[in-house]
Amino acid sequence: QVQLVESGGGLVQPGGSLRLSCTSSGLQLEQYAIAWFRQVPGKAREPVACSSSYEGGIYYSDPVKGRFTILRDNRNNTVSLQMNTLASEDTAVYYCGRDFSRRFCVYNWHIGNMFDSWGQGTQVTVSS
Repeated sequence: QVQLVESGGGLVQPGGSLRLSCTSSGLQLEQYAIAWFRQVPGKAREPVACSSSYEGGIYYSDPVKGRFTILRDNRNNTVSLQMNTLASEDTAVYYCGRDFSRRFCVYNWHIGNMFDSWGQGTQVTVSS
């Protein structure tokens, strides 16, 4: 199965910014809804944001609303997650996944069971 590839993580101070990228060599991401989730050890994967392809909707979970922005660059086959005003609670491994059957984010996208092709993730650590 083709996987997505996440990158851009790192160590950042509280209040700082990072931009994560999600790309694939085998999938045209513009054909799918793409979501970002995050996970800390011992906890369930948590929804972050979902981007529909073309003119569909974009959705954010409450903890990141107003701070994170999901962006598409179809020319470079990339879906990015711009993260601003980072806090220690944002520390996690971030993953991107594609909805295997839809171009648009469904109302229950946050459950996550419609996404696959998860990559290895990229670690984000927010610490002073």
